[in-house]
Amino acid sequence: MQVGNLKLFVCLCAFALPAFAGINVTSPGNGTTVTSPVHFAATATSSSCSKGVAAMGVYTAPYVLAYKVNGASLNANVAMNSGVQYPVVQEWDNCGSSSTVKLKVTVGSSTTQSSGSGGKVFSNLQKSGGWHGYALLPPAFGICSGCSPTGSNVKWSWSQGVSSPSMDGISTRAAYNGGTTQWADILWNNHLIGDFSSQGLPDSGKTLIPTLHNFTYDVYFWIGNASSSQALEFDINQFFGGKSYIWGHECRIDGGHEWDTWSNPGGHWVASGIPCNPKSYAWNHLTIQVARTSDNRLLFKSITLNGYTATLSRYDTPTSTSWYGVTVNYQMDSDVYKTPYPVYLDKLTFSAW
Repeated sequence: MQVGNLKLFVCLCAFALPAFAGINVTSPGNGTTVTSPVHFAATATSSSCSKGVAAMGVYTAPYVLAYKVNGASLNANVAMNSGVQYPVVQEWDNCGSSSTVKLKVTVGSSTTQSSGSGGKVFSNLQKSGGWHGYALLPPAFGICSGCSPTGSNVKWSWSQGVSSPSMDGISTRAAYNGGTTQWADILWNNHLIGDFSSQGLPDSGKTLIPTLHNFTYDVYFWIGNASSSQALEFDINQFFGGKSYIWGHECRIDGGHEWDTWSNPGGHWVASGIPCNPKSYAWNHLTIQVARTSDNRLLFKSITLNGYTATLSRYDTPTSTSWYGVTVNYQMDSDVYKTPYPVYLDKLTFSAW
């Protein structure tokens, strides 16, 4: 059976079948009120297939596979629209069969908020204040102190509250607008917690940031002709205790359609072998999950793009810093032709716990 037909069968049946004993959903609780991103945790077994469970996933709406992971367990924060929702957790076994559990949850409004368990969730960050743009120029790609958004060597813009293309009328248009410099990069950065916090969370007592070990960067992005971009970059950064933890993720588009992750001690990109092929003239859904381990190493966990999850499981070590905070970056790189292009960001949610 073709994948497209299988998805149709699954999504239609998901809303007609009762929960199967083979799937144990521990979060969210059925009938509970939650906030976005919603924490999904579940395990599965297959009594009819001796080869076991192949994968698990979460449908946030009919035909919308928001998260999928190989194996018999899932643990992910998944962005969902506010209101009463009916997500479906599904397992696929290695014999070609599947089963589902349908849930009912009420998702609270998408606003910046605490998770209630010591962690923090920041929703719709693309419309938030605190974003600062910088030009990074070759060969060193340090911040260009003499560059401005309307300068001749490189130009850029950041426009919030865009209604189209948009998923909810509040997307942000980030654009590289050309210039005389080849390979110029435009970086946008937002200080969420700690020094220079844009969210009212300076953590002056330095009691919050050291407790944060898990991070999720979830965003929808719309790009026109994707080949106009050399690369798109999405970064999570944590600084405390004299250590710098940078979970850098780069989708090389013109550079080879592959995901790279950042080597902190090496100061260079590490090829993952994982393909990165964002759709042109369409919305793409990206979810990045990382962690700081109990022995203070960086763990690059997984990347999910348009429903396909790739497990990285790459460890790295921090470097030294005097900074204190948690920040996020978004970056777009120009190609050899200096072709201007915009990217629209929407439903940007960052979770730390």
